Amino acid sequence: MNLVFREATQPDLPAIVRLLADDEIGCRREAYADPLPECYQAAFERIQADANSRLILACMGEEIVGFFQITFTQCLSHRGAMRATMENVRVAGDKRNQGIGTQLIRHAVSLARKEEAVLLQLMTDKRRPDARRFYEKNGFTATHEGMKQVL
Repeated sequence: MNLVFREATQPDLPAIVRLLADDEIGCRREAYADPLPECYQAAFERIQADANSRLILACMGEEIVGFFQITFTQCLSHRGAMRATMENVRVAGDKRNQGIGTQLIRHAVSLARKEEAVLLQLMTDKRRPDARRFYEKNGFTATHEGMKQVL
């Protein structure tokens, strides 16, 4: 499968939100509408202004078929190493199980190595056992227990 990876631009925002809402968990938490709620535009602008964050699209021709966000964090731990965090990993529902997700992971690994990160981390929702198996198949190991506090 011939995918092209590129950074997202503002006109891509509706397609990104559509991908975020394209499953049973995401459709309850996202508000995809035309026009999009302003909160998405504001978040997009803040991410675009952050030199340590990138919104990456996987495209087949003009069609956006996958997406992830990668953020680089300079840490004191690991001898002052750079850490990469991959979030919001999505593949279009009608394109799943075709190798796109694996290519998304490979591209994120490549970006992380280019930034000299010592690790690439992500979290996955416990209600997504298939996603966990996918990540493990692609080299991730569940080494920590994540925790959140809703504010």
